[in-house]
Amino acid sequence: QVQLVESGGGLVQAGSSLRLSCAASERTTSRYDMAWFRQAPGKEREFVLAISWGGGRTSYADSVKGRFTISRDNAKNMVYLQMNRLKPEDTAVYYCAARTGSIISLTSGYDYWGQGTQVTVSS
Repeated sequence: QVQLVESGGGLVQAGSSLRLSCAASERTTSRYDMAWFRQAPGKEREFVLAISWGGGRTSYADSVKGRFTISRDNAKNMVYLQMNRLKPEDTAVYYCAARTGSIISLTSGYDYWGQGTQVTVSS
């Protein structure tokens, strides 16, 4: 059972940057595709971005392209979400997710989830 713990959320102003971290309980970054999802109040959870287990593939939601970046540190079992030029519409609970490495689309099929971290962007 993979356990994921997010951190780094908070309240920031529009235009600011924030980095979220996801700590994994095992060496997930070497065997698992990793992703970030988010859920805004009253909305469905949505895909944000993901990176394949080998790092050769990434996928981004159109709404965050050019502003958000996913990265990982295999040695530390960490995955990061760098968010730049934040907008009020980025306000949501952000979830880290993992799945066994697969060739299918990176946007779905995740089996393991963290508890989420709140990001609030004020205008």
